[in-house]
Amino acid sequence: MTTTTPDELKEQFESEGKTFAEWASSNGFEPQDVYKVLNGQVKCKRGKGHKIAVLLGLKANPDKRSTVH
Repeated sequence: MTTTTPDELKEQFESEGKTFAEWASSNGFEPQDVYKVLNGQVKCKRGKGHKIAVLLGLKANPDKRSTVH
């Protein structure tokens, strides 16, 4: 899975007519938490911010990463 930047994601949502508030509600998050992730106000290293970033494609899913032995 490739990751995307917040700006690319904002453009994608805009072109599809989606809002981040709708996405937040449908995925069980508060809209303000999603906006904090998009605007870089949280580090997204763990917890809710990390989960939001992974689901939005801003970070790679740690469960799906390939490991080289």
